[in-house]
Parts: sequence; structure tokens; C-alpha cells
Amino acid sequence: MWIADQWKDYEVLDCSRGEKLERWGGYLLVRPDPQVIWDTPKEHKGWHDKNGHYHRSKKGGGEWEFFHLPEQWQIHYKELTFNLKPFSFKHTGLFPEQAVNWDWFSDKIKKRDAP
Repeated sequence: MWIADQWKDYEVLDCSRGEKLERWGGYLLVRPDPQVIWDTPKEHKGWHDKNGHYHRSKKGGGEWEFFHLPEQWQIHYKELTFNLKPFSFKHTGLFPEQAVNWDWFSDKIKKRDAP
């Protein structure tokens, strides 16, 4: 398994009780994640100082609650720039774990024997 550990503008800060606290550039988001099955204390200050929190509905779907979050912002990965915004189904338009694939493609493109 390749791990996407070259990020400077994204990181998972903490996770507990079905949610993860993430830093996307200068903004903190809390989003549900069904793989987070442990119940640890939410001690990171970001749980209280978040910019956005997606609340999943018991009926399916859910909605965002915002705290000083712009409609759109940018983050960077190496020489790539991404425009992010929270979508109605909890996503931001980017899957950070895919960075290993971007690195792989980038390496292949740089090494190809073509103009």
C-alpha cells in the first residue's frame, strides 16, 4: 500500500465516534466517516474551533453547518492547485489519498521519451 504522506495543505488531525477532524489548508472540517469506529476523547482544539461540520441525517444525506468558511478556497499539493468547496453530500471535491496516484502519473510523464 502506498501512503499519501507528502501533503502540506491537508491532514487528518483526529477522529472519534464516526467522525474525522481534517485540516484543508487553513480550514478545519468535521465530516462523518463510517470507518471511525472507536470512541476516544475529542481533545484536539479543532473539534471546537472548526470551520465546517457535516451532520449526517438518520434518514440519509445530511447538511453542513458553517463557521467562517468561504464558499470556495484553494489548497496545494506539490505543483498542483485545487479549488475546494463543501458539497451537499459531505465531500470537498478532492480525495487526498489519491496523491500517490498523482505522484506516480507525474513520474511517468516526466520520464517518458516524448516532446
